[in-house]
Amino acid sequence: MASSPSRANPPSPQSNADSPLAFPKLTPVASTPESRPPRSQGHHPPQDHSHIHIHDPESQKRLLNRLSRIEGHIRGIKTMVEENRACPEVLVQVAAVRGALDKVARIILDEHLTECVARAANAGDIEMELAELKAALDQFL
Repeated sequence: MASSPSRANPPSPQSNADSPLAFPKLTPVASTPESRPPRSQGHHPPQDHSHIHIHDPESQKRLLNRLSRIEGHIRGIKTMVEENRACPEVLVQVAAVRGALDKVARIILDEHLTECVARAANAGDIEMELAELKAALDQFL
């Protein structure tokens, strides 16, 4: 019977560059305002529609807090990968982030339907709003 390596001390992915599990070394890239694409104000560029998207400040604050927690969770996953944590542990955390992002998307979609689409319908602009929503859902789903 051949002896197997101890599970307590698995080989480090950096120690064997030929291993299919080796993580590549990432080089940080400096990001300057000039190197980033311009950000639009709101979730649609102003020229994409004729009506205004107004969101409740409390709702926006809750979404931003949720996204900040997700951002921190992703940093934690990055640390797990840097520390060579077990793949199943990392995958569980990735699944948790996916679930959290899906929840954010559902909240945004719900608010869009109840606020933005309703406002567009009242303004007589429902066709364009629905076309934008369909295009966004095509990319999302």
